Amino acid sequence: MVPLATLGGLIALHLTGTTLNVASGVGFIALFGVAVLNGVIMVANLNRARDSGQPLAEAVLAGAAERLRPVLMTATVATVGMLPAALATGVGSDVQRSLATVVAGGLVPATLLTLFIIPTFYFALERAAARRAARAAPAVGTAQES
Repeated sequence: MVPLATLGGLIALHLTGTTLNVASGVGFIALFGVAVLNGVIMVANLNRARDSGQPLAEAVLAGAAERLRPVLMTATVATVGMLPAALATGVGSDVQRSLATVVAGGLVPATLLTLFIIPTFYFALERAAARRAARAAPAVGTAQES
């Protein structure tokens, strides 16, 4: 979550010509908090759906679909809420502009990562773990029989 959010924030700063300063650093801290929280909630929801006894593919689809609206709402509210500060040009707007630019620009790729990449990685890792467990199970059974 954090690397892609960082990349989005840095790209937003570059596109707007804003410098990396203390205020943008504070923006990165806020961005990381929202991005990591969304990711943790997504993984927890996928684990909960998986623990309900559903097959892996169905659990990932159901868990990700269930978190779609809350993740989109969190990111949309934070992004739209920061847009006035990011677009401000008045006196004293220098500080808030860089903070808001980082948060608004970084939440876009972080949200896409949360909604699409995390469920995909979760599915791939769980499937690989299940295959590894299936290969290890006969070896354990034959060692006990001997």
